[in-house]
Amino acid sequence: MRYALMLLAVLLLSGCMKPSDLQDQAGYYLGDAGVLNHYRIKRSSTWVIQSDSKLYIAQGHFLPVGNPYARPNVVAEEAFAAAVEVFPVVRRAQQPLGLEEALAEARSFGYDYLLYTRFAAADDAVGSIEEWEESGQRGDLGLDRGVLQLMLLEVGTRHLVDFARIETRGGFLQFYKASPEDLLRPPLQDYTGQLLGR
Repeated sequence: MRYALMLLAVLLLSGCMKPSDLQDQAGYYLGDAGVLNHYRIKRSSTWVIQSDSKLYIAQGHFLPVGNPYARPNVVAEEAFAAAVEVFPVVRRAQQPLGLEEALAEARSFGYDYLLYTRFAAADDAVGSIEEWEESGQRGDLGLDRGVLQLMLLEVGTRHLVDFARIETRGGFLQFYKASPEDLLRPPLQDYTGQLLGR
């Protein structure tokens, strides 16, 4: 009886929502429950920038706490892949740079904004099935997590336009396939879209 009432409630609610809204809500709640990949973006401001802005992307030298074996420029690479979808002129530093070096490079190329990134923390709980079977440790089983920090600076004035913290978490249904680096692109796509007010 209880299941029939729950099914009836879901059907009634689904009649009030568009299919895309229902899908978004279901994805959000399944992600929040740990079933699917999930991320949360916390921004210091809600500023948007012009769609024709030239964006330079760099990553700091900092190695993520908990997973020092991440590719050294992985956040800049993923942010670049996300930004080229929405900005017409985007360039990325070829290797990690300090903040002053990144600002100087962005200025020398004539870019308007610098998106300076840092992979603050990562927890690669499983890795792959083979690694887990080799280690034999049940403590290795779990969800991947990552924390990114992003600073958006105006190159000419060095003004901090936005500071964002992104927390990502792998979902239970996808934990054998992913590493913390695989969780980066969706939130970065969302963030670069937010920079344009989308």
